[in-house]
Amino acid sequence: MRRPAAALILTATLLSFLMACPILAGPIEDSVKAYRRGDYKTAYQLAKPQAEKGDADAQFILGYLYDEGKGLPQDYTEAAKWYGKAADRGNASAQYNLGRMYASGQGVAQDNTEAAKWYRRAADQGDASARFNLGLMYASGQGVPQDDAEAVKWYRRAADQGDPSAQYNLGLMYALGQGVLENHAEAAKWYRKAADQGDPSAQFNLGLMYGTGKGVPKDYVLSHMWFTLAASRFPASEQGRREMAGSNRDIAASKMTPAQIAEAQRRAREWKPKPGR
Repeated sequence: MRRPAAALILTATLLSFLMACPILAGPIEDSVKAYRRGDYKTAYQLAKPQAEKGDADAQFILGYLYDEGKGLPQDYTEAAKWYGKAADRGNASAQYNLGRMYASGQGVAQDNTEAAKWYRRAADQGDASARFNLGLMYASGQGVPQDDAEAVKWYRRAADQGDPSAQYNLGLMYALGQGVLENHAEAAKWYRKAADQGDPSAQFNLGLMYGTGKGVPKDYVLSHMWFTLAASRFPASEQGRREMAGSNRDIAASKMTPAQIAEAQRRAREWKPKPGR
């Protein structure tokens, strides 16, 4: 049931300041608008003079464009340089992305201690992805002393902001009794929040819990439904997990009536992901 923590650090979602930031006045606003319409060269040309004058938002934009290779050749070293300038000026998205680059060794020498430092700065400003990654680092003891209670603290903060990976990992900590007292009802609650957003690992674990009645009332219809969804949502690279979800669904089906199976299949067909909460 445990998802490898180290792998998640390296595949964490890149925050998109450019897609979500408040619109700013002047050249930065125009740069963001250019980015949104896919005119990356113009976005760069508008942001560059402002970045050189020390504008943190413009510096972040340059870092992001170099990071993604949009409008100019991809260059992780340049991306890290501009993220670093913006991060030093307090830009939370740049702090998160700089932490990610230190964690992965892209554009800078790999350094988990530096990664944790920058994740913490972004996390202290409320960045959910930084809070989640800081939780991962405490769980694995990478860049910080291993501390399950600290991992739970940061997972919870990110989970409360609706981050599905944090919700899943918080559920896992409750299921395993790591950093918190073992509590399967709490585990099911957090798995459900992540599962409702489409996280297949959370859906799989909910299927197990409904199949065994651990933390929730035993319900083969819901067990079948969650296993069906998990089997359909695990990526092709996780074929083994797809097959495991399918096998568990079939075990649930062997204990169900035809009417119950039809109901579970209907629920799975009609299920739609919900926004984070």
